[in-house]
Amino acid sequence: MNAIDKFLKQDGTALSLRQKRLDILGSNIANAATPHFKARDIDFASAFKSALGGGDLVTTSANHIEVGGSANSADIKYRVPVSPSLDGNTVELHVEQLQFAENATHYEATLQFLNGRIQTLKSALKGE
Repeated sequence: MNAIDKFLKQDGTALSLRQKRLDILGSNIANAATPHFKARDIDFASAFKSALGGGDLVTTSANHIEVGGSANSADIKYRVPVSPSLDGNTVELHVEQLQFAENATHYEATLQFLNGRIQTLKSALKGE
């Protein structure tokens, strides 16, 4: 992995995970009235740690295979509802909307951080 990849990996991984979570939460909201639909979500913190290779394995040689996954390998889990509906749907619209808005805010912040890093690289390449 080259230096630029290392410099941008965390923000890029976070952005991918945030996008995946937005897709899942949007699906939950869209299916709020679908009978027997089960709300799903991912645990961002554990998925992020896993995607960056934050496990117990450590590479001690450049010849070792890098550990870690990707944003696409995040485990999707079912959300446990506080009060499930009678038709078996576990989507609680107020919870999903709150999670969606919070995740969208984090997505925007991550995008701003990534943009800042790219601007830093551009300035370094220009010699400013």
